[in-house]
Amino acid sequence: MSRKKRYKRKSNVIKVAAALLVVCVAAIGYFVYQYQAGVRMAESVEHQEYEFNGEKSLDDKVNVLLLGVDARSVEGKSRTDSIMVAQYDPKEGTAKIISIMRDIYTEIPGYKNYKINTAFYLGGPELLRETLKNNFDLDIEYYTLIDFTGFEKMVDALAPMGIEIDVEKKMSANIGVSLEPGLHRLNGKELLGYARFRKDAEADFGRVRRQQQVISALKDELLSTNGVVKLPKLIGTAQPYIQTNLQTSELLTIIKSVYMDLPEEVETLTIPIQNSYTDVRYEGVGQALDINFEKNKEAIHSFLEGDSANQEPGPLSVSQEKGNG
Repeated sequence: MSRKKRYKRKSNVIKVAAALLVVCVAAIGYFVYQYQAGVRMAESVEHQEYEFNGEKSLDDKVNVLLLGVDARSVEGKSRTDSIMVAQYDPKEGTAKIISIMRDIYTEIPGYKNYKINTAFYLGGPELLRETLKNNFDLDIEYYTLIDFTGFEKMVDALAPMGIEIDVEKKMSANIGVSLEPGLHRLNGKELLGYARFRKDAEADFGRVRRQQQVISALKDELLSTNGVVKLPKLIGTAQPYIQTNLQTSELLTIIKSVYMDLPEEVETLTIPIQNSYTDVRYEGVGQALDINFEKNKEAIHSFLEGDSANQEPGPLSVSQEKGNG
């Protein structure tokens, strides 16, 4: 190779390296700018410190306890409005979510029997983790707690024009908004109200179904091109409203893994499964669900291990959310 060709090749390498450096600097600058814009949208929030003795899964799957609460509760302490366990399998690139009905009547370690969402009120995410472990043999390593205000602001940061939802009926009771039937783009407050509505014949089962519908719609928006671009702003907006024992490095590793191998679908399971519970009423507790714990424990482990063929069919067992459906 002549000296002229070597010089030209070296010059081209330098140009490519310089271009890549400029792109990286621009990307970092954009991330920082958008992140700070998200932070400016948020408010200063004081958090209670929580203990959480999570147990790591033996098969390297990531299990996260997702809890939704109203930090504006006049009691100063809140019961969980939603209880979910999310699992991501980095080897298979699969994502699964278990929705656990908050009215399940169960033994809470160190206390008498209550509804399962009372565990958080009594002892925070750690007592709820212990309750899930004792009743369903679930190993959960991490927890993430988000309050309603944070959810609303995250939705508005991700989708300023709203998230498209087909509202199946008129809704207004105890949700802070009024929703009309039909296809609408819901802002953060409206979407939260839609997910929380329970004043109909389906009661809490309908709410869990709508929560799963909302998660699917948010997932589609987040993984779209626009969603990826808005991710830094979304992180900045959400940060003050989220409590988690996930370290920043762990969270970034999970986010990177998810975006490198996007799950084609998010599988969902509702507990209790069909034909495994009865409606009961207890003094001092109110309406609750008595469930067959062994049957539901088997359903959970079958679901997480990928053997959905053994699940009972029906609206409350396994469903697979694809696209906007």
